Amino acid sequence: MKKQTRYRLEAAAVAVVATVARILPRRVLFGFGEILGGMWAALDGRHRRIAADNLRQAFPDWDEARILSVARGVYLHFAKTVLDVLWMDRLSVDEMMAFADVEGRQYFEAAVASGRGVILPTGHIGNWEFQGVAVKEQWRSIGVIARPLDNPLLDARLDAFRSKGGNAVISKRRALSDTLRIIRGGGGVAVLVDQNVQAKDGIFVDFFGRAACTTTVAAAIAVKTGCILLPGYCPRMPDGRYKLIYGPPIEWQPSGSREKDIRELTQRITSVIEGWVREWPEQWLWIHRRWKTQPSTPAVPSPGERAS
Repeated sequence: MKKQTRYRLEAAAVAVVATVARILPRRVLFGFGEILGGMWAALDGRHRRIAADNLRQAFPDWDEARILSVARGVYLHFAKTVLDVLWMDRLSVDEMMAFADVEGRQYFEAAVASGRGVILPTGHIGNWEFQGVAVKEQWRSIGVIARPLDNPLLDARLDAFRSKGGNAVISKRRALSDTLRIIRGGGGVAVLVDQNVQAKDGIFVDFFGRAACTTTVAAAIAVKTGCILLPGYCPRMPDGRYKLIYGPPIEWQPSGSREKDIRELTQRITSVIEGWVREWPEQWLWIHRRWKTQPSTPAVPSPGERAS
């Protein structure tokens, strides 16, 4: 099948699912997500095995039943998340915020008031797409760094959602220049920093006791500009509501070594994300090969080198 034909078929399938999703009550929608997620888990043996292996190494004290349950739960969570994004696509930002509560608002407001610019490091946990849009409720529009989807039709659809309320979608190809411009203007940029990168594009820090090659973009921009690093994420609560959780900001003092500062901040950001994942393991992307890139000489920072 030609690539363009496949793209059109994928876009048509998503349009049909979106049409169905919009007419369902949200409670029923989540039930539908449970069914789709279960089917997805059953059919995707390869990534389900990746998730289970990642979980075994991250939580060596868990028994096998819990490992497999959480691995399957990842599929259920992300199926419901995708459906919820399609369901909310017709809503305004104000209408979307009826389904969310905010924790740590004081950290957010103080960061905005500083005028120094804000980098919001986050991860693929909870509903990060909702998080990027909902930030408009507390602030003016922000920049959102995103890797384009392979399917340009689906990418355009997702970008339209991300742009609700005036957000600017920043392509990774122009991430540095566009981000610096926004930060120096006192604005904010959200950055996903929890996925594997190639060795040439990141550094190795500790994540669940394993060396994980991690982008330094958030830390490097903070070191370059002196902006505020305000971590935040958006887990879905058991009742279906979201909780936007911010801060506290990651405080630091320049050491005189740019490389050391970037490494320390990258580790501290990664450790914050690890804490989120430990609290909400079923809501993180365990099917991603987070530890794919490894050092040529495998090494994990010693406990004394790990930032608190």
